[in-house]
Amino acid sequence: MKFAYKFSNLLGAFYRHGNLCFSKDGNSAISPVGNRISVFDLKNNKSETLPASTTKNISCLGISPDGNLAILIDEDGAAILVSLVTRAVLHHHHFHSPVHSVSFSPDGRKFVITKENVALMYHAPGRNREFNAFALDKSYYGPFDETTCIDWTDDSKCFAVGSKDMTTWIFGAERWANLIYYSLGGHKDIIVGCFFENDSLDMYTVSQEGTLCVWESDTELEGLRKEGESNEDDDVEDIVGEDGETRGDVIKGSADTPKQVEGIKNVRYSQRSKHYFNKAGDFNKLTAAAFHKKTHILVTGFASGAFHLHELPEFDLIHSLRAQQYAVLCCNALFLSCVKGLGQLLVWEWQSESYVFKQQGHFNNMNSLAYSPDGQYLVTGGDDGKVKVWNTNSGLCFVTFTEHSSGVTNVAFTSSGFVVVSASLDGTVRAFDLHRYRNFRTMTSPRPAQFSSLAVDSSGELVCAGSQDSFEIFLWSMQTGRLLEVLSGHEGPVSNLCFSPVQSVLASVSWDKTVRLWDMLDSWQTKETLRLTSDGLAVTYRPDGQELAVASLDGEITFWTPQTGGQTGSIAGRHDLQMGRKETEKITAKQSAKGKSFTSLCYSADGESILAGGQSKFVCIYNIKEHVLMKKFEISCNLSLDAMEEFLDRRKMTEFGSLSLVDEGTGDGDGVELSLPGVKRGDMSSRRFIPEIRVSSLCFSPTGRSWAAASTEGLLIYSLDASLVFDPYDLDMDVTPASIRQQMKKKEWASAILLSFRLNEMPLIREVLEAVPYDQITVVCSSLPDVYVDKLLNFVASTLEKSNHLQFYLSWAQCLLTLHGQKLKNRSGAVLPTVQQLLKSIQRHSDDLSKLCDWNIYNIRYAAALSKQRGMKRTAAESLSDEEEEEEEEYLK
Repeated sequence: MKFAYKFSNLLGAFYRHGNLCFSKDGNSAISPVGNRISVFDLKNNKSETLPASTTKNISCLGISPDGNLAILIDEDGAAILVSLVTRAVLHHHHFHSPVHSVSFSPDGRKFVITKENVALMYHAPGRNREFNAFALDKSYYGPFDETTCIDWTDDSKCFAVGSKDMTTWIFGAERWANLIYYSLGGHKDIIVGCFFENDSLDMYTVSQEGTLCVWESDTELEGLRKEGESNEDDDVEDIVGEDGETRGDVIKGSADTPKQVEGIKNVRYSQRSKHYFNKAGDFNKLTAAAFHKKTHILVTGFASGAFHLHELPEFDLIHSLRAQQYAVLCCNALFLSCVKGLGQLLVWEWQSESYVFKQQGHFNNMNSLAYSPDGQYLVTGGDDGKVKVWNTNSGLCFVTFTEHSSGVTNVAFTSSGFVVVSASLDGTVRAFDLHRYRNFRTMTSPRPAQFSSLAVDSSGELVCAGSQDSFEIFLWSMQTGRLLEVLSGHEGPVSNLCFSPVQSVLASVSWDKTVRLWDMLDSWQTKETLRLTSDGLAVTYRPDGQELAVASLDGEITFWTPQTGGQTGSIAGRHDLQMGRKETEKITAKQSAKGKSFTSLCYSADGESILAGGQSKFVCIYNIKEHVLMKKFEISCNLSLDAMEEFLDRRKMTEFGSLSLVDEGTGDGDGVELSLPGVKRGDMSSRRFIPEIRVSSLCFSPTGRSWAAASTEGLLIYSLDASLVFDPYDLDMDVTPASIRQQMKKKEWASAILLSFRLNEMPLIREVLEAVPYDQITVVCSSLPDVYVDKLLNFVASTLEKSNHLQFYLSWAQCLLTLHGQKLKNRSGAVLPTVQQLLKSIQRHSDDLSKLCDWNIYNIRYAAALSKQRGMKRTAAESLSDEEEEEEEEYLK
């Protein structure tokens, strides 16, 4: 169970390529993230990345109308069918060439993909289990250049395909006698979007130069006539495969008008009107378009970052705005998504003119990460100079600090969990307050220095940073921000720092092949010097402070006892890295791996295992006692990243070298690149850059239930999912669900709990626990054996995080800790992760309830003040009327 960590979420990576989709109810946005997809819940403000992944970056995705299925297609045309309900991959398929777009029919029975100049219609996967879930129905030819977009009629009878040859083709999904194919022109640039009117064959086409054409059909959808069974048409052929089986029909469009069936008039289109968007030259090129059929609203996005909302068919401008200085690549008629440039995902609700959702990851590499003491938050620092704090429950970034002017090399939380400290290459160490979200302390060195490492002691009073140019360690006071001491002694750059969790001892590792232990209580003197066999790269303490792990340049992890300075063991981990071969390297991956090593280390919460990662796609977890590799986690299988494959692809090798090293011009792309002055076909100085896969930082959650890795793809989180693992304890033939429920009927609560934990099925344990009467909790807790106390406490801690029975499970936790507190304290090392998870759950519920209570108190006070004010007005009015009556009586007298 300890090594059953599964991929849980991916943070800090947002939309970069492909089409973005919204769910049917509009509450969720589904975005491609590299070779995975993320679901952003706009209503509950949460983010989740699905574990299913393709072999390369996703180029397009399609969502079924019921929202249960998704088709993900990568850059090479390899597709996977994913269930959005179970998160499982249902089918693999390869289209053998890049796919430009995919779209399900509104009835969910068919879907169309476009590749090159052909549109392929498949039967959509249904409830029946089939050997081939993608069965080809028809192939449609007509465009002379690559296809760009697809749209369906509301009844799924016809679909339209836009092309780069400036034409739009309309095809019948079935064999209609009066509509086999139809071609529309009228544009002078690439077709960006084509849209059918609501319950009609009328069309709107939008091109890249900013032209909108409105097309009117002389036939309604009900006027489409089906062909007779015996009819043979020259435009429709059967395609027969090599095995002789009919695989579908081929419909070939041409410039000529289709043959007219006797007695049936063919569908014809006429251009009703033509409209032009704001002309601002090549800089304001139209890049995205979407149409909402029910409200007749057309949304268009431009390379300058501008949005336009028009009501069709009159082309009345409703709204226009400018979100960012980046191109709009995807939009929806209800929400606008501005995504381009710095990896930003922006959702704009046009009716209220406000942001619904805004997230942005690190633009450059993510260098470091750290968990908060309660495990609720993660802080990351990147080469873009930003410090971001993430909520592990929602998966979203809730605050970004931009005070650093250069790359952030290391970040850390203080023991209170409310202060984040970061070190940067700009020569500053900054402390940020998570209450007021401000930079309240800035620490600098007497001489300019670039800080490459950082450490904060357990009390949060001392801050240390190591320099990579002066080989010194600088020590500051958190309270005053004053420089206390400069620790000298290393003869090379200081690569890593770590404070002991139980003592005021600082461990520093350097390229001079030494680890130095500095005593903070004894005039900051060197307490011990540990000699390494190679340059030191990373150092970390065990959670109990009784062991020190050091990673060196020769690929070894050595373990030391800090008190005596003696080495207790070592692990040779160079062969476990399994490096890939980069496209520019002249040597093989096997030879390249000899010079690689681990650059990040992290102990597990119980101190029994250690995580190690470096310039590789693997993260290794070792058992410290046995010094053996327990498991390797492959953090990515994305071949769009460099150094992923062990061998180079010989098919890409030519007499001039590898094809992957040949620069591709950006002039024929999507036209989004911001060009230099005078350049009209893109920036010819731009070069293609492939990021290399690497793990820059690792960190275990204090709860022990998850760990995180900062990698090239983003912030990956792996966690334990106990509900999917059957792990019985002391099981025999008599332990069955029936016998457990029999004990519940007899009201033998303690016996039922013991049997349920022996079977170890989480729903059954929950059923038994919630059946125990509230007044019997203390009696049951007092009769539990010690071995089951830990299991029950662990279950309560994990269930409390999601359960609505707050007081009930808090009573269980209170009774367990009160009755068995002393015994739990004796084995605190094993119980500590469970207690920290319990604290995390309680803190989260406390925050939620305090907000609700504060809101209720405010409403009550407001209502009381309102009633008091009305009472005062009523009293004043009554007194005024009394005075008037007295004056009237005096006047009468």
